[in-house]
Amino acid sequence: MKSSFSADTKDALARDVPSAAHCRKALLTGLALYGSNPNRKAFVTQRNPVARLFWSLLANRKAHPIVKIAGTRLYRAASYAIDLPESLQGMPPNPRLKCDRVMEVRAALLACGSLPSAASGYHLEFVLPDPERASRLTQALKTAGEEPKRSVRKSRIILYYKDFEAIVALLSKIGAFSAVLHLEDVRAVKETKNRIHRLVNTEAANVERSTAAAAVQRRTIAFVADAHGLAKLPRSLREICELRLLHPEESLAELGRRCNPQAGKSAVHNRLAMLRRLAARLRGAPKRATSPVPVKAS
Repeated sequence: MKSSFSADTKDALARDVPSAAHCRKALLTGLALYGSNPNRKAFVTQRNPVARLFWSLLANRKAHPIVKIAGTRLYRAASYAIDLPESLQGMPPNPRLKCDRVMEVRAALLACGSLPSAASGYHLEFVLPDPERASRLTQALKTAGEEPKRSVRKSRIILYYKDFEAIVALLSKIGAFSAVLHLEDVRAVKETKNRIHRLVNTEAANVERSTAAAAVQRRTIAFVADAHGLAKLPRSLREICELRLLHPEESLAELGRRCNPQAGKSAVHNRLAMLRRLAARLRGAPKRATSPVPVKAS
């Protein structure tokens, strides 16, 4: 029997039989309503635990044994069928008690619901064969939580949720606590990965900006050295030029710690800004200028 997140959730719910007699009756009625096959007047499921749950809730078990249906070439998984008693055929009246309506939603998940792996996104859906049962389940879902969204797939009506909070609230309401814990774990892992990705992307962007800025600074220093001469610069500017050329990959703060005496990041930034302004003046000066361009050191 193939295992999956949806199958494990159903198996866990199938083992949790309500203690109250009216809740068990509502669960049995819901399973017959949402899991019956109109052509055979039988309850059909692909999960053995769900079939055994339905069988255990019947009043006359001997008259309605579980029949295993072999899989086909198209779908190899076996199915399990149980003939419906006459009392469970047709559309039953709506439950009056709130707990009975919750049991009907649980039965719908066991009979026609699916919960794909959360690794590919949060999704909970119910597949209904006709509008009558779809409308009834919609009202029951609204009672238990939020109203589901609706679509049509291959002439079948799909009621579904994609919001994490809505799915967790509904699963908690019907007692699928193991599924809730699994979804919470998946969300925690996803959020942690997203934070790591954001930090990595931010750090990569910072490194890229720092590398580009350092390249511009080295070109500015090379231009000033050629057009003016580093020896003519004040000691603080000459020192920062030499440090930048020796350590092209370091940040401004790291360059400041190498200065003698040490300088802060803002001081290093100001000195490099002075070099940019000097380079701009040198580029605008006449080509045959013989007098040096004055520089004020900070």
